[in-house]
Amino acid sequence: MADIDDFSRLDQYVESETLTELCYKVICKNLDIISVKSLEVINEVENVRSLLKGLILPSEICDRLIEYALRSDTIKSHDEFFHIFQDTSVTKLKRIKVVRSNMSDKSAKILASHKLVELELIDCPYVTTQFIEYINDNAENLQSLTCREVGPPRTFGMLSMSNEYKMRGYVFKLPNLRSLALDINKKHIPDYYLLFAGMPNLTHLDLSNNVIIGFEFFSLFPNLISLVLYNVSINKWEQDFIGNLGYLKKLRHLDISQSNAGHKVFTIPNILQHIINSLPQLTSLDISGTNLAAGHKEDYAVQTVKQTSFCDSDDMSNNKLCDIPGLASRVNRPLQFLGLYGTGDGACRLRNIPAKLISGNANEDQILVAANVCMNNKVDLLLKALNDLYLVYRYENFHRLDQGLCVILDAMEKHPQVKSIQISGSATLFYVVKMKEKDEIEPRVKERIVRILLAGMSSHENEETMMRNGCLTLSQFRIPQDVMSNYETLVKLLLNCAKYVRQDDYVLRIAIFLLNSLSCQVTGREKRLLGNLGCIKTMLELIRRRITSNIFDDVLEGAWSTMWNMTDETPINCERFLDEDGMNLFHECIKFAQKYRHREELLKNMMGLLGNVAEVQHLRVHLTQQQYISLFASLLDSDSEVIEIPYNAAGVLAHIASDGVEAWTVPCPSRDEVLRLMVQAIEHWDIRTGRNINYRSFLPLLRLLDVYHTPECQHWAVWALANLTNVYPHKYCKLLVKEKGPEKLTALLKDSRPNGRIRELAAIVYDNVMCYIFGKV
Repeated sequence: MADIDDFSRLDQYVESETLTELCYKVICKNLDIISVKSLEVINEVENVRSLLKGLILPSEICDRLIEYALRSDTIKSHDEFFHIFQDTSVTKLKRIKVVRSNMSDKSAKILASHKLVELELIDCPYVTTQFIEYINDNAENLQSLTCREVGPPRTFGMLSMSNEYKMRGYVFKLPNLRSLALDINKKHIPDYYLLFAGMPNLTHLDLSNNVIIGFEFFSLFPNLISLVLYNVSINKWEQDFIGNLGYLKKLRHLDISQSNAGHKVFTIPNILQHIINSLPQLTSLDISGTNLAAGHKEDYAVQTVKQTSFCDSDDMSNNKLCDIPGLASRVNRPLQFLGLYGTGDGACRLRNIPAKLISGNANEDQILVAANVCMNNKVDLLLKALNDLYLVYRYENFHRLDQGLCVILDAMEKHPQVKSIQISGSATLFYVVKMKEKDEIEPRVKERIVRILLAGMSSHENEETMMRNGCLTLSQFRIPQDVMSNYETLVKLLLNCAKYVRQDDYVLRIAIFLLNSLSCQVTGREKRLLGNLGCIKTMLELIRRRITSNIFDDVLEGAWSTMWNMTDETPINCERFLDEDGMNLFHECIKFAQKYRHREELLKNMMGLLGNVAEVQHLRVHLTQQQYISLFASLLDSDSEVIEIPYNAAGVLAHIASDGVEAWTVPCPSRDEVLRLMVQAIEHWDIRTGRNINYRSFLPLLRLLDVYHTPECQHWAVWALANLTNVYPHKYCKLLVKEKGPEKLTALLKDSRPNGRIRELAAIVYDNVMCYIFGKV
């Protein structure tokens, strides 16, 4: 057993993805790179794939390709995919692990035909007992076989009861098999002699969670090195178990841990000592969840007098150095590993334990060891260990945070469908991420955290506790920078939250916050994707529900803010807003907000969105209606301290007016009156006012500088540029230079048509840019 420092090393995830890994991912997303899809039905499977002619793939490539393919969500039919490996002359498989697959016997036959060295089938419900014959026919190289949750239901239930197997004298014929892990239907108890008769060279056996009546079959395995009997009801057959342990003289690892309360109590006195004395080469023992370590040294001393055949004088003297009855003989030869997680009388907290590595719940180290030991097939104990780890990190009583992070991620990755594991893991993950500095987590580790977290959320998206944990953890990252590789998946999950969450408004608020963050600082591609996935429609539905329910809160503000960001320089999303009856809802929301104080943030978000719509020329006709023009004009005279409200109202009006007199179809208020009010408002604003706004481009403003027929439009645009380059010179002077703003300003200053105030503001902007260029700011 490895030292705890070797468990779950975070540095294995720190390095950037290799070119090879990236290639596998690309191939799995586009199988046409290596294969061609057949339109005919082959072996009763439609649209199977075959390797492209001329390609030859060695096992090093084929094995990894299957690994990545099974992780990919783009490959729907595994039978279609596995057919690529039909021809063993051009493809070669060696070590294969198939987890959560919809493959059938047809694929199992293809895999077996490669005469594998290792095969794992886990959660493959469509594979039947027929695959046993495929394995037997190609067994000469097979050294390791794992079958768990295989078949409908578990395929090994009736194996040893079949007359066919009884007549031939074996089930499996695997002469070179060294390692076997088998999951058998508990309703059918097999004849283990028949089941194992064809495996003479087995050294590692795992029968976790199986029903076993009697242990006489131990005599078949004189070379057994490792035996795992997790959750096997040994206590019902204690004497038989002890009596047959003598056949396993070479055994080094024994696991009889339990999570089932009915299996944990053993009654034979000193049974732990019997186990130790029967297995002279034992170096690793797991008795977690049992009472085998319970008792006191005083009781042990009395018992050893009565059981002299199982102890000697050395045991009596070593008893003073050992706090666990039954392990005294190992004081001078300590076990490499001892599993004491959940044992009676808190044995893991004892001082003198003859073992180098201990699993338990006494401290962080023991919990981490327990979680690692339980990782693959002890889900019940793993959950308890994760819950213990949660308490450690919640109260910041830790010193192995990186290893804890690895344990949590491994558990969530290996058990995506186990809701309790996902909820407990995500809750602990929140505290781990929260305690680490943002720049302290390597980018690839961040990517792994996000990917695994989203996988758990996707599997349990109707479980509000899971969604809350996931959203809270994600909020600790920099959004959107840290989630770009999982952008679409995250958006879909958050939209699902926004649509269907009912009981937990907290989840809804976090989801809106994250969606808003995902719409900021991204390109037009991501903004369009948000629109394509229905974000505009979802936000409007949320707003409508809020108005109908008479709820004025940050969800309402966040929904408008999200749409404001989404529509920025994205005309298609502006169109979606209008197509989804956004303007009528805008008018309803304005009237609704009038009933509440402190509505400035909401109005700012709403007008910011309409500012984006107004920048799209062919959409401005939807805004040129009397009820909207009157409203925009009234907002110019806002007494709010938030300048963005009258600023955006003026911007909307400036863009509408830029289309000329003929485009102004509203008789009241008149165009001249609105333009006069607009200039009056602009001249009341302080050019040194700080702004809560983020321009990614000045092109809409620069286009207004060319509107000489309506100088009021120029006035608003040049004031905006003067303000932004004055207050934020480094950011916005650079942007203005990039978009050739100085040339526009020069042309405006040379033209005689603009009035004195417009020229004055233009000169301010030009001077700010020149100062920036020559390094004076």
